[in-house]
Amino acid sequence: MSTIRKLDNNYSNIPIQENLLELLVADKRSVQTRRVYRSDISMFFKEMYPLTEEALAIEQFLALTQFDATVVGIQYKAQMLGRGLKEATLNRRLAALRSLVELARKLGKCTFHLLDVKGEKVTAYRDTSGLTKDEFKKVLKQVDTSTRIGIRDFAILLLLWTNALRRSEVSKLKVSDFNYDNRTLRVLGKGKGTNYEVIELPKATADAIWEWLASGKITSTDNSLFTACDFYNAGHGLTGDMISRIVKKYCSKAGIIKRVSAHTMRHSSITAALDASDGNVRKVQKLSRHADIRTLTIYDDNRNRHQGEMSDVLADLL
Repeated sequence: MSTIRKLDNNYSNIPIQENLLELLVADKRSVQTRRVYRSDISMFFKEMYPLTEEALAIEQFLALTQFDATVVGIQYKAQMLGRGLKEATLNRRLAALRSLVELARKLGKCTFHLLDVKGEKVTAYRDTSGLTKDEFKKVLKQVDTSTRIGIRDFAILLLLWTNALRRSEVSKLKVSDFNYDNRTLRVLGKGKGTNYEVIELPKATADAIWEWLASGKITSTDNSLFTACDFYNAGHGLTGDMISRIVKKYCSKAGIIKRVSAHTMRHSSITAALDASDGNVRKVQKLSRHADIRTLTIYDDNRNRHQGEMSDVLADLL
């Protein structure tokens, strides 16, 4: 927000419309989450109060009655639907706005809620197939491991495939998280706060990571495990976007025309693990670390083509 001030330990002397958003994001661990919350809420005020300075717009919005606030919320949702926003984006923006309103209610700064402004139903994981094992083998063959960048990229690709890590998990890894002797890696998983999980690595993956570390000079175990190699950014940790670009680069070289990203690799690993284990979702849950096993049943259903098989059976009855 344009008028947000950097907060100190005393909030009392700052108008509520100036520090409300900072209070809202203060308990969000992820920098990315804080950035998205700020962006989504700012977007609401830009669209619904386009001619009003943001701090004043917040004040005017919080002063609404329950009826008027619900109308504004419904109008905002209608505008997003009219622009063709994806359901997930629409729901995220509404959730951010509801969070702001709920905080304001707790602080006694508004008297309404937005619970009656419902989100849209989202169909999760429409395509969970990712790459086949043969396609991934082709991707690995594109990596030139005679170069330091190639050594790094080979280790990243192998780690994504064998352990189904999220790109954010890979980008947060430190040198100290890797234990070559035990072939383990400490991972700060999604939604785990500050609680690390220790995962086992196949020998090939542990060897690849070790070779990457051996190719450069380690100055501190607090350094990022995977870093940039170019002249201007050498030593800086790779971001999630950079990791996705690495995946896309080698998939393109391998002639993979489907849309891919680092998360596609996670889909690929999970689907391949289900194939290899004959659909043992309990075992694969240890790999994917999904909190809800029902998510894995979606992968398994897609893998098995249950709907397609039943359609074929009905066609054969004719």
